[in-house]
Amino acid sequence: MLQLLDVPDPTPVPGQALVRVRACALNHLDLWQRRGLEHVKLPLPHIPGSDISGEVVDAGESDFTAGTRVIVHPGLNCGHCPACLDGQDSLCATYGIVGYQSEGGYAELAAVPARNLIALPPQVSFTDGAAFPLTFLTAWHMLVSRAHVREGETVLVMAAGSGVGQAAIQVARLHGARVIATARQKEKLDAARGLGADDVVDTSQPDWSAEVRRLTNKRGADVVIEHVGAAVWDQALKSLARGGRLVTCGATSGHRGEIDLRVLFVKQQSLLGSYMGTRADLGAAVEGLASGRLKPAVDSVLPLARAGDAHRRLEAREHFGKIVLET
Repeated sequence: MLQLLDVPDPTPVPGQALVRVRACALNHLDLWQRRGLEHVKLPLPHIPGSDISGEVVDAGESDFTAGTRVIVHPGLNCGHCPACLDGQDSLCATYGIVGYQSEGGYAELAAVPARNLIALPPQVSFTDGAAFPLTFLTAWHMLVSRAHVREGETVLVMAAGSGVGQAAIQVARLHGARVIATARQKEKLDAARGLGADDVVDTSQPDWSAEVRRLTNKRGADVVIEHVGAAVWDQALKSLARGGRLVTCGATSGHRGEIDLRVLFVKQQSLLGSYMGTRADLGAAVEGLASGRLKPAVDSVLPLARAGDAHRRLEAREHFGKIVLET
C-alpha cells in the first residue's frame, strides 16, 4: 500500500551524498515491490523510486558542489570486487538498485552513493533527467554492450510504449540500425514511428512474427530487444534471424519460456541476458542526452502526492514512455 508520510530526513553515511529530489520516474519494479516479491522482505516503511533527478545538498566525498543539478545512476555495487574494478559493475555479486535495495526517490530528499552522481546537462529539465537513467542505461547495455549492434542491422524492439522500448528505439537508431517496433495499440505504434521506428508491428495479431519476417524478406531481425516475457517469447524467437541475438532484460508477463534447441544451434543464434548496466553505459548514454540525439518520452507528470494514480496508470499499461513524479 502506498502512503504519503512524514519521515525523518535521511542522514548520509560515509560514501553517500544527499540529493534534493526534484523528479522521480516510475518503473515496473515499483509495482512489484508494492505487491510483494517472492523471497524478498523489504523493511517497512520503504521508499521506492529508482530514477532520480535533483540538486546536490551534501556532496559527501564526490567532486560535486552543493546546488549542482544531477541524475543518479540507479545501480548499487561494492566498488572493489574484480567485476567492479574491471568496470563491469552490473556483474558485482552485491549489485542492487536504488529504491529497491536502498531507499529511493519518492521523497523530498534521498541519500545515495556519492559515486553514483552524474551531472545533468544544463539544457535538460529535471523531468527529462528523471525519465532517462534506468531505461536508457538498460537499453544501452542491451544493444551496445551485450548485442554489439552494428550499423545497417535490423533491430526488433518489443513493447515500444514501455520505458525500455522507447529508449531502445532511439539507441538503435543512434547506432545506425533499422528499427521495427511492436505495440498493441495504434496510438503507440504511431508514437513509435515518431521516435524513429522505420516499421511497426501490431502484436495484438495472432501471428505477428510473420509480419516481422515479411518486413525483413523472410530473414528476421538481427537483434531482438525483449523484456515482456512469456506472452511474446515464442514469436520473438521466431522473429530472430540466423546468427541473430535475442537480448532479454525482463519478464513482465511471466518468466517461463520454451525453446527448440535444434533451431538455436542450427541457426547459430544467441540468447543473452542483460541486467541494468554499468556506470560507463549510462555515461555514454548521457552524452546522447546532452547532444539532444536521445530524449526520453514522457507520458505524464504528476505530483508526488498522486503516486497512487501514477501506479494505476502504469498497471493499466495506458502510458507511452515514462510516468514522472515531481516533488
